Amino acid sequence: MTDLSASLPVAKPKNSILTGSDQMRRRNAAEFRFRLYGLAAISVSMAVLAIMLWTIFSDGVSAFKQAKISFPLTFSSEILDPAGNGDRAEMTKVTTVGYARLLTTAFRAELQARGISTEGLSDKEINDMLSKHAPGVLRAEVLGNTAILDTTRTVEVLAAGRIDGYLKGRVTRETAERDGQVTPGMLDLADRLTEAGMLRSAFNFDFLTNSDASDQRPEAAGLGVAILGSAYMMLLVVLICVPVGVATSIYLEEFAPKNRLTDVIEVNISNLAAVPSIVFGILGLAVFINFAKFPQSSPLVGALVLSLMTLPTIIIATRAAIRAVPPSIRDAALGVGASKMQTVFHHVLPLAAPGILTGTILGLASALGETAPLLLIGMVAYVDNYPGAPIEGFLDPATALPVQVYSWASRSDPAFIERSSGAIIVLLGFLVVMNVTAIILRRKFERRW
Repeated sequence: MTDLSASLPVAKPKNSILTGSDQMRRRNAAEFRFRLYGLAAISVSMAVLAIMLWTIFSDGVSAFKQAKISFPLTFSSEILDPAGNGDRAEMTKVTTVGYARLLTTAFRAELQARGISTEGLSDKEINDMLSKHAPGVLRAEVLGNTAILDTTRTVEVLAAGRIDGYLKGRVTRETAERDGQVTPGMLDLADRLTEAGMLRSAFNFDFLTNSDASDQRPEAAGLGVAILGSAYMMLLVVLICVPVGVATSIYLEEFAPKNRLTDVIEVNISNLAAVPSIVFGILGLAVFINFAKFPQSSPLVGALVLSLMTLPTIIIATRAAIRAVPPSIRDAALGVGASKMQTVFHHVLPLAAPGILTGTILGLASALGETAPLLLIGMVAYVDNYPGAPIEGFLDPATALPVQVYSWASRSDPAFIERSSGAIIVLLGFLVVMNVTAIILRRKFERRW
């Protein structure tokens, strides 16, 4: 050190890294606020999700239980088989009116035998304790097994919708006074039947297997046709979308030349992914029903419409998965003599499989919940018959789970509102299964490089 340098004053730093400056404090405060914003956004989202799930489950869980009344019944051949020869063709002439008379007579007789008071109730009010669906079920049972004629068995039939609602707390004596389908006296009789063990609530497995029911029989409405229709549609969507979507993605990403034509195709695929779903419904109505004359409200038409809507999503997801494979994988395969086809199918596709499977399943899950396009092709129609077995069943009238939810929610009877929430629970169950499947497949086939 020279004398000159020793005589120069040494400049001290204004701030030390060990002491925070105003700028550092402002930066830390801004970062802290950003974290709070993120936590607040997540908390609000989770709260809204929890409220939605609580509302759905609190309203819909009761749809999986149903009130039933049990009593002994004698299958009198004098009423059910007037000809007395056991011929089913002759027995079919006995309508549900005859079976309803048999049921109500046996029900009133059991009340009298047990000493259950019906004071103040008319015969019509007592008969209305039983569901209007019960005679049809009994008729089908007798025609399916004529050996039960002239025997006495304990039958368990559905209670009327208002009685079921009373056991679930949906119907009260105050509302019964203003309701034309139930009276406070009928609710009192329901209490006495419960005490006697004739009326009970049990798991409603028929909710998952029965077809839809009319407005007069909400207690008998089920999701059987909707579940089968959704299964048929998703099977066809998979058969249409997966081969076409994956093949299109492979060609565009690996083999197609980069020119104006492919640019136009890529832009249109991106645009189609953003088109509202109801537009595809209008397209399906015009092309598949009005022009091609396919049967209205059939699973085939629904699958074609959903396929048009899902294909762009699958193509975009598949291309992204293929593009995520490092170019070094391709270069290494080509460097050891593999052809372009071998490189794609032996190296690129196996590595892209997790992303392809995940994108495909999520696209199918989104299609499963679509309602608007299906409404326009007539799948909102009342369907009480199951579609046949494949392949003929693909052309039979059917409905779908989201459409069934919409149909029930638009009806005035509170029992249908309950069932719409129950149908949402079933639909959410399918979506959860599909999303969990996507996660499992992604982790199983995932490879790191």
